[in-house]
Amino acid sequence: MRVLGIDPGIAIAGFGFIDKDGHKLKPVQYGCIQTAAHTPQEERLVQIYDSAAALMDKYKPDTVAVEKLFFNRNVTTAFAVGQARGVIILAAAQRGLPVAEYTPLQVKQAVVGYGKAEKRQVQEMVKMFLKLSAIPKPDDVADALAVAICHAHSSGMSQKINEVLR
Repeated sequence: MRVLGIDPGIAIAGFGFIDKDGHKLKPVQYGCIQTAAHTPQEERLVQIYDSAAALMDKYKPDTVAVEKLFFNRNVTTAFAVGQARGVIILAAAQRGLPVAEYTPLQVKQAVVGYGKAEKRQVQEMVKMFLKLSAIPKPDDVADALAVAICHAHSSGMSQKINEVLR
């Protein structure tokens, strides 16, 4: 199973493709989609959509996992991130890809085993799980890989539960 993990953002949207084969996780490609400050919002959204669509077409994920919004005090930023999430989810939906959403707490729980883990702990676990030589930068990329790992772990559990319930 190939998973695309996304840490959405309007300035930087992290992405990470991983392959899951049994219990093994292997990085395929990771990086970020960046848009320039002072660019009109609608142009930034088009850039994010086009880049996400091109990545999905090139790396052919089986599923997409996106981090849910965490609302902080800056409502304007939250709206912009929500719009970026929307165009990424649209790109996935247009390709018939299932989309799963995870809260930051769920991601930390799945990757570190503790929902209130520090960012550095999550990054170190991403590095370890994927056998990387260094923590991916910027942080958004490591976060996207963490979302992908979360889904890889969670989807296996969901499949087992569904099999038992049948």
